Amino acid sequence: MSLADKVLAVNNDLPIRTDSPVHSGKVRSVYWLSAQDSARLIAERGYDVASDAPLAIMVISDRISAFECIWHGEGGMQGVPGKGAALNAISNHWFDLFRTRGLADSHILEVPHPLVWIVQKARPVMIEAIARQYITGSMWRAYDKGERDFCGIILPDGLHRDQRLPELLITPSSKGILTGIPGVPEVDDVNITRSDIENNVAAFKFQAAADIDLYERLLREGFEVIGGELEKLDQVFVDTKFEFGYVTDKAGSEKLIYMDEVGTPDSSRIWDGPSLRDGKVVENSKEVFRQLLLNHFPEPDILLNKARMEERTALARDNALPTDMLIKVSETYVGIAQKITGRSLQQSDNPKAEILDILRDEYALVD
Repeated sequence: MSLADKVLAVNNDLPIRTDSPVHSGKVRSVYWLSAQDSARLIAERGYDVASDAPLAIMVISDRISAFECIWHGEGGMQGVPGKGAALNAISNHWFDLFRTRGLADSHILEVPHPLVWIVQKARPVMIEAIARQYITGSMWRAYDKGERDFCGIILPDGLHRDQRLPELLITPSSKGILTGIPGVPEVDDVNITRSDIENNVAAFKFQAAADIDLYERLLREGFEVIGGELEKLDQVFVDTKFEFGYVTDKAGSEKLIYMDEVGTPDSSRIWDGPSLRDGKVVENSKEVFRQLLLNHFPEPDILLNKARMEERTALARDNALPTDMLIKVSETYVGIAQKITGRSLQQSDNPKAEILDILRDEYALVD
């Protein structure tokens, strides 16, 4: 079996029993189960959710996106070996730690396979919350051009690239296109301030104004938990994205939970500690892949300039990346997953067959 065969590139074609269209994102596909199958699993598996909660099977792929495009490699390699399993393993690790530390639950109910989650449907808060401990990436580029106001937070002059900030900054953006919010453009992923949220609690799908403080506390505490654990591994937690939503437990209580993924190389920047002390930034995140792309193509402006999106899309479609580039990215993902979890990463030789066998034999979800 070739390396390309071990990559799960297409994850929206599995014959999982569902009566709704499969929702397929850049990396994950979601199969919403029927009300009957959801209720059966809740009863059989003893999940702490309402008896009528909608459940889904979430299957992660090994696809890799960057600069808003999906990329592929030579020899039919349609993703990065081990990437999906690495992302899931890291998220599972942090979600479990959050739960044991008393922070909050997540949307994950069970992990039947390294590439699969069984999840409950959450009512998402319409915010992507970015927590930043260092000034780097897009924030640095804006700062370097003279911008000082970031989501209502004014930064002082004189900061340097990759400098640790005096305090953890929360720079939220809108999740999806929100309408009717004064001062907030009706486009996806636009920066917002805490005042925007406080003045439009219902529009951002918070159930109560007090939950804004709760969301910020969970964000800060989540960052501190991950940052503290990474520090033990001599890794630096630079910045990350958090998402939140509401669910109802078995007792009928509403609660705010973490959702999506947390502390992964896709959603975070993680730097190597020893290298940083030597004055060099070495990434253990998707930034490795972004930099490889910028160095690989002779005209990096295509990747950075949103006005050239059509050219960028063609670049991703028409160029198979070298195998050694994707292997380097694989080593980054697998390496940081094993470092964080303290275990060898379980990877599949035939992921689709394994997933279907488990979902058929143990969960009766494949006809």
